[in-house]
Order: sequence, then structure tokens, then C-alpha cells
Amino acid sequence: MGIPVFILAGLLVHFVFLVSIFDIYFSSPLVHGMTPQQTPLPPPAKRLVLFVADGLRADSLYELDGNNTSHAPYLRGILENNGSWGISHTRVPTESRPGHVALIAGFYEDVSAVAKGWKENPVEFDSVFNESKYTWSWGSPDILPMFAKGATGDHVYTFCYTAESEDFGAQDASKLDTWVFDHVKSFFNSSRSNQTLFSALNEEKVVLFMHLLGIDTNGHAHRPNSREYKENIRKVDEGVKEIASMLESFYGNDGKTAFILTSDHGMTDWGSHGAGHPSETLTPLIVWGAGVNYPQKVTSQFFEDNFLKEWKLENLKRLDVNQADIAPLMASLIGVPFPLNSVGTLPLEYLNNSAHFKAESMFTNAVQVLEQFKVKMNQKKATTLSFLFTPFKPLSDSEQINFLKKTRLYIQQQKYDEAVSLCKTLINLALEGLSYYHTYDRLFLGLSIAMGFVGWTTYVILVIVKTHTSLTKTVQSSDKESAALLYSFTFVGMMITFFLLIQTSPWTYYIYCLLPVPVWYAVMRELHVIQNLTANLWSLPISQSLGFILISILGIEILVFSFFYRATLTVGLLVFAGWPVITQLWVQAKTTTLIWTVLCALLAVFPLMPIVGREPNIPLVIAAGLLTLLISGFSLASSCKSENKYRNNEDMKVHFYQMLSIALSTYVVSNTHNSLKNKQGLPVFNQIISWTTLVSSSVLPLLSPTFLFQRLFSILLSLMATYLLLSTGYEALFPLVLSGLMFVWIHMEQEALQHYGLSLKPKLAVFNFAYATDITQFRQLHLDDIRRSFFFVFFIVTAFFGTGNIASVNSFDPASVYCFLTVFSPFMMGGLLVLKVVIPFVLVSCAFEAVQVTTQLSSKSLFLIVLVISDIMALHFFFLVKDYGSWLEIGTSISHYVLVMSLTIFMMLMNGLAQLLTTKRLDLSRRTKHHAT
Repeated sequence: MGIPVFILAGLLVHFVFLVSIFDIYFSSPLVHGMTPQQTPLPPPAKRLVLFVADGLRADSLYELDGNNTSHAPYLRGILENNGSWGISHTRVPTESRPGHVALIAGFYEDVSAVAKGWKENPVEFDSVFNESKYTWSWGSPDILPMFAKGATGDHVYTFCYTAESEDFGAQDASKLDTWVFDHVKSFFNSSRSNQTLFSALNEEKVVLFMHLLGIDTNGHAHRPNSREYKENIRKVDEGVKEIASMLESFYGNDGKTAFILTSDHGMTDWGSHGAGHPSETLTPLIVWGAGVNYPQKVTSQFFEDNFLKEWKLENLKRLDVNQADIAPLMASLIGVPFPLNSVGTLPLEYLNNSAHFKAESMFTNAVQVLEQFKVKMNQKKATTLSFLFTPFKPLSDSEQINFLKKTRLYIQQQKYDEAVSLCKTLINLALEGLSYYHTYDRLFLGLSIAMGFVGWTTYVILVIVKTHTSLTKTVQSSDKESAALLYSFTFVGMMITFFLLIQTSPWTYYIYCLLPVPVWYAVMRELHVIQNLTANLWSLPISQSLGFILISILGIEILVFSFFYRATLTVGLLVFAGWPVITQLWVQAKTTTLIWTVLCALLAVFPLMPIVGREPNIPLVIAAGLLTLLISGFSLASSCKSENKYRNNEDMKVHFYQMLSIALSTYVVSNTHNSLKNKQGLPVFNQIISWTTLVSSSVLPLLSPTFLFQRLFSILLSLMATYLLLSTGYEALFPLVLSGLMFVWIHMEQEALQHYGLSLKPKLAVFNFAYATDITQFRQLHLDDIRRSFFFVFFIVTAFFGTGNIASVNSFDPASVYCFLTVFSPFMMGGLLVLKVVIPFVLVSCAFEAVQVTTQLSSKSLFLIVLVISDIMALHFFFLVKDYGSWLEIGTSISHYVLVMSLTIFMMLMNGLAQLLTTKRLDLSRRTKHHAT
């Protein structure tokens, strides 16, 4: 197989493996074609007002300050005297879009839908807004259009401010909420002179939705414990009070308005959200008005979180719900059909209505969930051979009829409590059944992918052994054998295709099930290599072979472990620090060994530090900038002393410009931080410098000389200028320590080569990247090269997790990008945060490129070993992917797998980028001079 074909096959295989988990674990659970279900009795309310205070934590709303007064006195009065209250438990990812879908449509979006963006409708779904007669909504352009777009007909109206208003660096984000309240008031005032609008507002089944983004924006910018966040809660409280009294007077106190105030998600103490920390998943819920229960006094109640005492609410009944339960509650209050895809259970304790009404509503809820189960079951039945189909036993057709008949009978006999408990059982069974059919093919697909994985990894190992070692002899296999092998694998492929065809399986199933066939065919063609390799291994002492295998397994397990526990990296780095002592390398290079040990120990400190972003520390960023300037000054002085290094002023100019970039970046970070602190926004001058630095950092290294250390140092300076702009604390020092270790690593590998007598030691000082790709000098692989590749993978993982858990959404701090932009733009901010993660990655890749070149190995051979290591890790994570348990675990398990899979694809790209950054040189200035003479 030629190199381009091999790379293409590798990319294709890894792309299929990467996409497969979304099909196997996270395909959309939504089904279509259900009949809408509606409670037959008249509803208690004609209209519903929904306030969603984006990013509002439960404890921030319910807690009392030092003087025993609430941040929201009006809402506190409501829950003590007029309505019911509790906590709404949200699910991960705790982002605005999935939170609103759970509230208004009653189901939890799957990961694949969330990945398709905040603003669009990746999947068609029904919502309370769609089922209402009219919905008017005010608020953010990120949320409102989503529900209007999915609605049938023209009855969901939206009024949004501009996207530019969502500015984290603005003077006061609470103006977003004031905008909403002012527009609602003027809308109702204008309706008095508009007869059509006036009569529409007086219809039944009307929803008024106010999305209040100020609290979330202030939380991101100033943290939830700040004065700004608490002040914003007070403003929302006043706004809700004004809107409620205005509506009561508009409708002549008819007692037909129900009010709900809740939040889509909470926020961590350091101002982020997305994961499953209680501060993100616990949100407030206060319901009052038509059809809602009054406060219920209790003498004692127990909740694990122990908040009641703190909030002084232990004598008022707390009614907790899951976030998706709010959709059926809204539907029940105004008498619209329950959203078709809702998986929520109606929280009856919030309703102040007859037992008959409650039982009928619960029955409607049960039938609506059962409808989804039936559609899902019939879909699976239609695409599975009858003798292979295993139905969900607890809800067979007869069981369903039995449940429904029994419940109807209980309602007719006025045994309402029995009817309600039967309905709850039915809902739970139907949800279990939905999950059962949704994951029906999981084991079968998982095994197919695992077979493909193992086959591919085996093939890569055989390619390494065959082309880069002297362990095997070339043997020609007979044409007869080759043809027999080809026919047998073609037959297997045809059988699989036929089996999938008669089951009318989706097209993706063909890819997952057929992929192992060509992969294993390629492995079987190299059977003689396997035989040679086995013979060679048997000839070695058993203790040596076993020791090597055990060390390899231990190394990979440490890498896998480090994804869960960052401190594992510290242990690994301390072992690395002792590596020269264990292998006797220190005897021949005492100074290098000492520096190596010190830098390993320094780098080992970073994984023990708290995750970046929780506590900004700008003085540390400034210190990192000054330290970089100091080092580059020393470098400049030493190169001026030595002769012939800088042959012209051009190289000097580049170096000076890079030092200027570092100095400007340090100034911009300090100045922007102060400006935002004083609520003066992001200065335009700083923004221009930041973007200019970002663009120039990719070009400047290409202007510097291609001598090994000069080029690597130039890459460090350019990337460091950008990294400083994206830093908020101690992580600014991370690339410096990492690069220091990388420079010493290149020297250590030279010592290792000499130690094993593999080659002479080249003079690193005059080593030039541009002339380093002479193909004749490449040597065969040695066992020590596996250790070299392992070091690279370990350093890559350290680059990823050294300063935070990049697998967790909530460790990203938007403050990192404030030098570039402060207006909310998820994809631009995400891109800059990814760049921040990539910079240490690039530094390690460039050092690895230098190690390959100076140890006279072809980049392909080491890269293949790296591929094997990361594929074995990926197989680990494939089986660790979860779609159950705590939502934090689910999110982390997906991101681990995606990380390792993208690592492999990414390393191919990084390999190319490192070669470009180290070997290419732009000679524009010299050429123009040459023509002038």
C-alpha cells in the first residue's frame, strides 16, 4: 500500500470510528407520527406567562443576604404567600439551547443535536408554543427563533434585540432584561389601539414568554457571587412584579393568568456552565396564579442538599421536578395538547384542581408517552427479521391495553389516587421501553466497530514490522492462496450486505459492518509477517518479552488514567525525571540530565494546580511575558557573541519584532483586564493589536533561519505572543516550561542514540532543518524508538491536560478571549479557545519533528508507532463511552473518545504543520535585494 493510499485509508477508518459513537450512542431519540393528546376537562387558566432567567442559580434566588433580606423580595413573597416552589433539575449539557428545549418541548436533546449549533433547529420537534393558539416572545436572538422556526402556521411571534447587545465587556448587561420588560409594556399599551391584537390577546391558550439574558451575561463577565449578578436578580424581580401587576389590570383581574419563573441552567462560581456541577444543574422554579397550589406548610422535610435551612424555607413544602416536567405542567394549566415528544411527568402537586382533573391530566400524559413508545416499537419491528425481534416484555400489546382499561375503570369509579399511580407506572415503563428500542442494535454495532479497530491496529503493527525493521524476510505468496483469500472475504462481505439488505438497515450500518472486511483481508495477506514475528518473539528470553509487553500495557494505562485524573501526569513526569538514572544515561551527560530532571519536576507541578480560569491572576500572565522577554534578550545577546549565526540584519529584525509582539501582548492583557474591571469595555486599539498578533504569529517563524534551535525558538516566541493574549492565570507559564523541556528532550535523545550505539552525535547547534530530509540516512527501528514515540504521546496528553480538563465544557472560561472580543459569539469564542489548546500541541509536534530528524528516523515510522498507541487508547475509550449515569460522566466519556480519535487525525495534520513550520523559509526580502544589486 502506497503512502498516500495508506494515509487516506487511515483518515477514512478513523473518521468512521469517530462518527460511529454518535450513531451507536447518541442518535436522535425523537420519533414522529404520534396523535396529539389533550385533557378533556376545561383548564384553569386562559393564558400562561413564562419568565426564563437565563443562568440563574437556585441558591442565588432563594438565599438571604447578611441582613436576612432576599435578593428578590417580590418573588420571595410569592412563594411564601401565593404559589408553589421547588428546584428544577436540569441535565447536561447545561447550555441555553438544550435547557429551553427541555422546558418548552419537554424532552432532552441528544448530543448530536446540540453539536449542530445554538441557533437552528437541527431536529423537528413539537413544543408548548406550537400547540398554543398564540405565543408572543421577547428576548435573545439565540433562543427565540428556534421555537418560531419549528412552529406550524403563523402563531409564534418573536421580538429580539440585536446579537451585538450580548456583550460580556459592556457597562451593564441588565439592560438586556430592562429591554424585554419595556417592550412587553409598550406592546400591551399599543394593543389598546389595535383591535385585532387586542382580541388575539384575549383569546384562550395564549403564551407570553420572556427570555431574560442579563443574569447569564453578568455571571460570565463578573461571576455569580458578584454585586452585578445579584443586582441583576433584583432588577428581574422588580420587572416581574411590574409585568404581573400590568397584566392583572389589563385583564381586569379575571384570575385566569398562570405565571412560571424558572431558569434554563445555573452557573459555576467561576462563571461558566455546560457540565454537571450542582451549581449548574439546580435551577429555581416558582409557579403562581390560576390553577396553581398555594404554599403548603410542613413541619419537616428532608433533601440531601441541606439548602432549606440556609434559605430559611424548611417550613414551606419544596416540590422538586425534572426540567422536562415543566412542559406538561404548562400544557395542563392552559389546556393545550402535551408536546408530542415530551418525556416529562406532570408534577401534580403544583396543581390546585379537582382530583378528577388531576387523574384525567395524568392519563393524558401517560397516553402521550405511550404513543411515542408504540411508534418506536413499530419502527424497530419493521426493520428487524421477525425471528430475530425481541419485544420489550413489560409492555407487550396486551399489557398496554390492560393498563389503559384499568386506568379508565379507576377514573370511572372515582378511584383517582389508584389511577394516578397506575399512570405513573405506565409512564416509567414506556420511557424504559423507548430506551430499550433506541439502544436495540448497540451491542451488534459496537462489536463491528471493535473488530474494525482491532484489525486496523494489527495491520499498522504489521506495516511497522515489515517496512521499518529487519525482523521479517520477504516471502512471495502463491497466486492460488491470494485468490482463495480474496474470494472468501468477498463472500463474507456479500453475506453481510444481504443480511442488512433484507432488514432494510440504515446506510450507516453497511459502513460499520463492512469496514472490518477489507481491514482483516489486508491483515490476512500479511500472514507470513505474523509467522516471522511470532518465531522471532519465541527466540527471545520469555522474561524480556513479557517485561516489554507489561511495560507497554502499563504505559498505555497511565495515559488512559491521565484523562480522568490529571495528577497521573505528575506521576508520569516524575518517572520521566528518573529515566536517565534508570538507563545509566546520566553517566555521559550529567549537566543535560540535571536540567532534564529539574524541568520534568517543574512541569509536574502544573497538573496539580486547580483548573485554569477559576481565579484569574493577571500579574502571573505579566510575569510570564516579562520572563519570555528576558529569555529572548539573553538568546539575542548570546547569538550576537557567536559568529556567523546572524548573517544579515533581516534575522535580527524578525527577532526584534517578535520581542515587540511579546511586550505588546503583555501590555494588552494588563490594560484590557483593567478596562473591563472599570466597565469601560474592550479598547479598540487592544483588539487591533490582538488580532494582528494572532495573524502574524503564523508567518513570523517562516522568516527566521532554519537552524534547529533558532527556528524552534522563533516558533516559541511567535506562539507565546498569542498564548499570552489568551491567558488569565498561571497557564501563561506552561508553554515556557514545556518548551524548555522540549529543547532538553532533543539533547537527551541524542545522548540516548549514542548510548545505544545507533549513530554518531550530530552537532545540534549547526543542524539545519532545511537539509535534514536526506532519505538515505534513515535507519531501521530500534526498541528504544517505541519509548521515544510513547514520550511524544505522553507530552501531547500533558499539553492537553496540563492546565485544565479540556474534556469538560465548563473548564472553558470566556474571560480567556476578552482581548479579542467580548460580544457573545459561540463559534468565534470556541475557535479561539481551541487555538489556546492547540498552541502547546504545536510546540510538542515541532520538538518531535526535531527529534525524528536528529535521530535519523523517517517521520512515517515513528508516526505509525504513535498511531498504534493512540488507537489502543481509543479502543479503551470506545468501551468507556456512557449514555447513562450522571450527566457529567456521559459528557466526559464522549469528549474523551472524541479527543483520542481526533488526536490521531489531528496528529497527521500537526505532523504536516510541524514540517512546514520547521523546514520552510520565506525569503522575500533577500530576493528583492538580490535584484537591486
